[in-house]
Amino acid sequence: MMRPHEFRAGRDSIRQDDYRWAMHWFDDAEAIAPALPAIWLVRTAATPRNLTERSALRRGTALRIVARQFGCREDDVVIGHDTAGRPFLAAPGPSGLCLSLATRAGVVAVGLARQPLGVDVEAVDPAAAPTLDLLHPAERMALDATAFADWPRAFIRLWAAKEAYVKALGSGFRRAPESFAVSLLSETAFRVTDPRAPTNASGAFRSMENGGHEIMAAAFVIAE
Repeated sequence: MMRPHEFRAGRDSIRQDDYRWAMHWFDDAEAIAPALPAIWLVRTAATPRNLTERSALRRGTALRIVARQFGCREDDVVIGHDTAGRPFLAAPGPSGLCLSLATRAGVVAVGLARQPLGVDVEAVDPAAAPTLDLLHPAERMALDATAFADWPRAFIRLWAAKEAYVKALGSGFRRAPESFAVSLLSETAFRVTDPRAPTNASGAFRSMENGGHEIMAAAFVIAE
């Protein structure tokens, strides 16, 4: 089992200019990440009925993954929050690693990175009406150019990316979602254009099936 000093050596080996593209994805809570950032998308049989149960499911899954990653007991894992409300790993060790958690339709996403990150997970619902007034004008134009049958999936990808971005910022949707633009680069990548940020930055997508739902996950790391 990987120990904390081995884990830190692995993540320190990532070249900084490759950082945003070095996203490791896992669908097994028992998987050990060789380097960071890493995202676990874990299918569960749980059907949480309210925010409290969803929070407990996220936290329990995160404790299990972190304990496995560091080779410790779940009771040894301490999750804190910074002044922006973003979770971070307070123990084991003085790691200060950043966490991001999300859940939807029985899937829990747990992200772990050196820098602030955001993870979101959404279920594609063909019957849902996209809330276009919450999108940037460039995003609405991109949707207009999308075949109507593909709208639900395209909208959810945009929304998951936007959610991941504001979670990485630590603002949540106190930051107006229409104030920055997400561009869908491919099935696995997106770009964020933010007038408040010095440069455009990129994030990653992953999709999976769970209980008849197509689940779309997005992850964004703020690179130094």
